[in-house]
This record gives sequence, C-alpha cells and structure tokens, in this order.
Amino acid sequence: MEMNQNQVEAIVRQVLNNLSGTPAERNAGAGSAIPKTARVAMLTSLENFEIKEFPIPEVGDDDILVKVEGCGICGTDAHEFKRDPFGLIPVALGHEGTGEIVKMGKNVRTDSAGKAVAIGDKIVTCMIFQDDPDITMFDLNKQNVGGADVYGLLPDDDVHLNGWFADYILIRGGSTFFNVSDMDLDSRILIEPCAVLVHAVERAKSTGILRFNSRVVVQGCGPIGLICIAVLKTMGIANIIAVDGNAGRLEFAQKMGATGSVNFKDYSGAEEMAKGIAAQFGGHLADFAFQCTGSPAGHSNIYKFIRNGGGLCELGFFINGGDATINPHFDICSKEITTVGSWVYTLRDYATTFDFLKSANAIGLPMKELITDKYPLNRINEAYRKNLAMTGLKIAVMAD
Repeated sequence: MEMNQNQVEAIVRQVLNNLSGTPAERNAGAGSAIPKTARVAMLTSLENFEIKEFPIPEVGDDDILVKVEGCGICGTDAHEFKRDPFGLIPVALGHEGTGEIVKMGKNVRTDSAGKAVAIGDKIVTCMIFQDDPDITMFDLNKQNVGGADVYGLLPDDDVHLNGWFADYILIRGGSTFFNVSDMDLDSRILIEPCAVLVHAVERAKSTGILRFNSRVVVQGCGPIGLICIAVLKTMGIANIIAVDGNAGRLEFAQKMGATGSVNFKDYSGAEEMAKGIAAQFGGHLADFAFQCTGSPAGHSNIYKFIRNGGGLCELGFFINGGDATINPHFDICSKEITTVGSWVYTLRDYATTFDFLKSANAIGLPMKELITDKYPLNRINEAYRKNLAMTGLKIAVMAD
C-alpha cells in the first residue's frame, strides 16, 4: 500500500516523539494497561486478612510501580498474623516479594547495585534506609541494619500499597532494590530468606572458626535452617549434621547437603543428643553450630553440641522469643565458645545471595522445592494457617 506525504510525516512525528523523554516515559505504555485500583491483603485483626481495594497512587519522579508476581510468608509474618508483636495492625504484610516494573519515575535509571532498570524488569526490594552514612553498599557490618524499614512491615498510610501481599506495590524513592530479571520466579521469591543465611554465614566466618573442613551442626530445619545447610554446602563444607524433631524435614535436610541428622525426639535430653552428634562426627563435637529455631530451649541446648574452642551463630530469635537458661561457666567460659548474633542482612549480602542461588542450582540443590505450597491472594488466610500448622516448608502467595 502506498502512503501519501501526510501519512509519512505523521509516522515520522510519532517516531520522534517516541525517541524523546526518559526511558521510563518512552516505555510507560509497554505491557498491559495499569488499572485504577489494586487489591491489598490488609491484616485488620489477629489472624484475619481482609482484601481491600485502594486507588493506585501517582508515581513520583523517584518511585516505581511494581506488579506483584509472588511473595513468600516469613516466620516474622506469621508472628505478626498471630500476635501483632510490632503493633502494626492494620498493616499490609509481605516482604519476600518480587514482581515486574510497570511504571517508574523519570529519575529512576539504575538499581542499588548500579544495574540499569527498565519497564518490564523483575525486581526485589531490600531495606529502606534513612540518610545514614554508616550503612552503605560496600561497608560491611559497620552498623547493624536491623533498625531500617522494610516493605511489608510499614505502618499503614495514605498509599496503602506498602506490602507485597497485593496486586501492586509502590516502591518509593530512597528504597533499595535490585534488578533480578535473569532469575526465575521461584528463585526470586527465595532471595530474601536466603540473604538472611548468607549474612549469618558471613557473621560466622568472622570468628575465624568456620572453615572448609569444619564439623557443623544446624539446629532447626524449617526454611531458615534448610537454607543454612544449602549455603554451607555451596561453600564446600561437607560435614553437616541437622537437628530437628520432624523426620520429613530431616530427610529434606540431607537433600540440601546434610551428611547426618539427629531427631531430638529420639533422645532424653541435650547431653544424650550431644552423644548422638559426636557419634556421627567420629567421636567429636561440632566445631561450629547454627541455632536456627526461635526456641529458648534450643538456645540452651546448643552449647552442649560444640567442642572446646568452637563457635556459635545465633539467628533464630527474630522477635523476642523469651529468655534462655545457660550456665555461663560450663557453656561459655570453660569451653571458650565464640558466639556471634546475626540479624537480617546488608546490601552486599543481598548481591551475594544472587550468586549463591545460582551456585546452589548449578550443583543440584533442590532450592525451589522449599516452596511447597502456593495460594492466590484471596486465599491468604488459608495460606497463613498452613504456615502456622508447619505442614509445609515455604508457603507463597501468588498473583491471581
């Protein structure tokens, strides 16, 4: 078909218009149309989410609008669902989320690692930092980042799209986020919990005790403990014993790299468990232990499993789980145990986690099998009850 001069000029004008403006403005029309409202799963009372609908706000020059694809349920989420320890109700939960950029402000060009971002890219969020020079991408552990904010644990406001249990989430300027378009959806959902364990292992390494040939105990085989085993396995640590009271989880621990297991239900107490552990380590106690439960009894017991001069990383207490009883002389002083605590992660740990997940998949660890159950947003109450029943591992809420 021949075109007249007016048609040619119209096409040229359209092309020139498309070439003007920022990349975000040029791509704003890409993909499906953005609706005027979004559903948000709002925790309105203990153990009760309500699906609310809110207007999608304007996207500022430094903001990003993300269409949610999925989000895992964290143990912290479960505590908030059951007890509201942070006093946040009503609140939009969900911080293990990922999704696709559908709109972004003109000032947004790169993620927190300097990687270019565009409409259609897949991202995850990290922490929301205030202007604090002690917390930077490349300065590890200069200051604990546990006091920073995080999407999914923010007080409700006039935006409402503050958590990943929603159709859309608004990522505001000043937030940290990463372009992870080269990873599949299930791997992206696992990034946040995996970052917790990458950080814990880095903290453990700071003691100088955790080495390639260390004998390691991991106590607690929920998602956190299982991921801990996987991180150790990818580091080449081959002598790992898992401790738990669930036979199915202990079996999965061996798929993740554990070389032995101890079911605490088979023993009369910590001293007997210690003997069972030593028997699997050729008569030796552990060089290093990771305490991955939120149980005070678990913390009290763990010292019995560690040799003189060994090390411990405690990461199970993400909220106040109560006091633990230990004997400072026998448990710490006379054994000269070196102990580190671990809390969330740094930005650098997040970047390292991407490489960890790729390495774990490359050596055949069944990382994605950690996600045992997926629920649509409108069944989120059911998903949480499944999480509390502990009949699965990682429970995820997916886009409808």
